[in-house]
Amino acid sequence: MDNAGLETLWDRYRGRLLAFIKRQVANPDDAEDLLQEVFIRIHRGLCCLSGWTDMERWIYRVTRNLIIDQRRSSRRLEPLADDHPSLTEAMPPEPDPAVKLAFSLRETIDQLAEPYREALVFTECEGHTQAEYASHAGLSLTGAKSRVQRGRQKLKALLLECCHFELDRLGGIIDYHERCCACQSKNGLPGTAC
Repeated sequence: MDNAGLETLWDRYRGRLLAFIKRQVANPDDAEDLLQEVFIRIHRGLCCLSGWTDMERWIYRVTRNLIIDQRRSSRRLEPLADDHPSLTEAMPPEPDPAVKLAFSLRETIDQLAEPYREALVFTECEGHTQAEYASHAGLSLTGAKSRVQRGRQKLKALLLECCHFELDRLGGIIDYHERCCACQSKNGLPGTAC
C-alpha cells in the first residue's frame, strides 16, 4: 500500500481507534503511543492483505492485541481478561482463524506431490489410521508413518511460504494472512490456503 492509502486509513480509523484505546488505557500519552504502534503494524501487514475484504476486523484485532500486550507488560496496570467487556464491545465478532484455515487446507494438500497428497488425504481428511494407510498403500507401518510425516512437513512448508501466522504462546493460531502474492506466484492460484 502506498502512502496515500495509508493516510486514507489513518483518516478513517484514527479517531475510532484512539477512542477505543483510551477506554482501556488511562494515560493519554500511552494511548497515543499505542495508536502509533497500531499503524506501524498496519503498515507492515498491508502489503500482504491486498484484496482482503475484512480489513477492519484485522485492524481492531491488532489494536486489541497491542492493548493486551501493553497491559501485560505494565506492572502498574491490572491485566484485563481477554473476555473483558470493554475489549470486546467495539469489535465485530470474528470466526476462529484455525477453523477458517481448516476449510481451505484441502486445496493446499492438493498441491502436494501424489504420494504425500494421498497419505494426508487418507489419514488427515478421511480419518483413517496410519496402519490402515500402510495396508491401503502396500507399505510397512514405518514407511506409512514416514510418508505421512513428510507430507505434514511439506504441507507446513507450503503454508509458511503462503501465509504469515500469528501464534499464541502455546502455538495456537491467533490469526493469519496471505503473504505478498506468494501463493499466486508459485502456482498461479489466487490465494488457495489464505
